[in-house]
Order: sequence, then C-alpha cells, then structure tokens
Amino acid sequence: MSLKEHLYELRYRLGLAMLVIVVGAILGFVWFQVRIGPIPSLGDILTGPYCQPDLAPYRADITKDGRCALLQTKPFEIFLVQLQVGTAAGAVLLSPLWLYQIWAFITPGLYAKERKFARIFVGIGGLLFVAGAVLAYLVVPEGLKVLLGFGSGNWTTALTGSEYISFVITMLFIFGVSFLLPLVVVMLNRAGVVSYARLAKWRRGLVMGLFVFAAIATPGTDPISMVVLAIALVLLFEMAIQVARVNDKRKAKLRAAEGWDALDDNEAAPFDYVASDADGNMPGEKAVASEPAKRVNYDDAT
Repeated sequence: MSLKEHLYELRYRLGLAMLVIVVGAILGFVWFQVRIGPIPSLGDILTGPYCQPDLAPYRADITKDGRCALLQTKPFEIFLVQLQVGTAAGAVLLSPLWLYQIWAFITPGLYAKERKFARIFVGIGGLLFVAGAVLAYLVVPEGLKVLLGFGSGNWTTALTGSEYISFVITMLFIFGVSFLLPLVVVMLNRAGVVSYARLAKWRRGLVMGLFVFAAIATPGTDPISMVVLAIALVLLFEMAIQVARVNDKRKAKLRAAEGWDALDDNEAAPFDYVASDADGNMPGEKAVASEPAKRVNYDDAT
C-alpha cells in the first residue's frame, strides 16, 4: 500500500473505533440507571462500597426514606457524572471491538511470531487489569471505613456524587494499571534488557520501591489501600522474577547447546538463517500478493 492508502486505512479504522466507543457510551449511559436482568445498574455498582451497612453510622441521613444516596451540589452534576462514567464503562465493555480495529491496522506489518506474542501479552495484560480493578473495588469499602471513622462521632459524612465517583474510578484505574508493571518486567526480560540475576540483586530495593509507589499512587490516604496494593504488587513482581528465572535458564541451555559460549568474541554466532521468498514472506506465513512498485511523483504529491 502507498502512504496515501495507509492514511485512508488508518482513518477508516479510527472511524470504526470511534463509532464503537460512541455506541458503548450510549449503552453505558442507559446502564447507569437501568438494571440488565440480574446485573445491577452501573450506579448501584459504583455506590455499593459507600452504601455498605458497616458505613451506615458514618453517613448522613439525607433522604426521607433512609436510602443511601450521594449529594448533587451543582446543576447537571449527576448528568455529567452519568455521561462520563457511562462513556468509560462502554469503552471498557466494547474494548475488544475497537481494539480489534487498531490490531487490524497494525497486524499486517507483523510476523506470525510477533503476532503470537502480542496476543499473549495483550490477553494477560487485560486479565491483570481486571484483577487489579476487582481488588480495588473490594478494598474501597475498607478504606472508606477508615477514612470516615475519624472524628470520634463528632462528624457525619455526605459525599457529593462527582467527588465519590472520581475517587472510585481513580482507585480502579490505578490498581488496574499497577498490576501491569510486572508484565512490563517480563517483557523487558524477554527482550534481554534485564536479567534474572539483576532482578534478584535488586529484589530488596524493588520491594521498597513498590511500597513507596503504593503510598504515592493510591488516591486515598488510608493505610489499607496502600498496604493491599503494595503486597499485591510484591507478589506479582516475585512471580515476574521467577518467570525471568525460567526464561534465562532456557536461554542458557540454548546457548550451551549451540556452542555460543565457546565462540571467540570476533567469531560469528551460528544463527539459523531462513531466507524469505521474493515477496518477503517467511516460511510458514501466509503469502501476500505483491503489487508492482508504483512510481511516486513527489512534485504532484506536494
């Protein structure tokens, strides 16, 4: 494809991705107040941690029927919150569809092995992000209990909708993204940037850094969220270090089997070279029909 055709393809894929996000935003906006069968509404899910029975002594009774509710202190505040949260929820729910459009634009330039590793890392990254978000959702009530418990009964709490929703979304996002850090370590190890020996040597410093990171990254000042995030990251980093250990051991066996270590510094390593065909396709890959090269008139292009 020519540069112009690539730009047209990019515009087409981005247009489809934006259309999917718009549809997801509409679905999320409706879901915010509507139950979908046994699935509670998005508003009920987000207010669930704040409406825990354990937090009832700390909440202000601001409704006539005693329901748990958030405050709206500005005109259209709840509309804007519902729009923002609905858009984010719709984008997450329909992420396989719009991510596929990006993948469809990138994948023609990747080899089969590269596509395989990309699928694996994207799949594992998605699972880790969801696991971090679920952990944050479970931690939020305990963190609120600590934060709202200050004051020895002299204070009562009535949180505004925008501030509370922002706090919960930030917690979910930070926990989810933090759970991707060990995956980055595994990727760097596979790329040969960091080795298991170096990671093992840095283990104490990494643990200390993770606790500092958890203390800075969590939006709340409660110790429960910080400690839970730090412990989870330490466990995940230890798993990543063990994966690096297995990978380095496999590489060492491969080097020993092919005699790389016995080579002189100026001697070429015995790499297995497999030539591609005339169209640049590697063996085992699907052949792509080649087109005659087109002459580009740069004067006309400008």
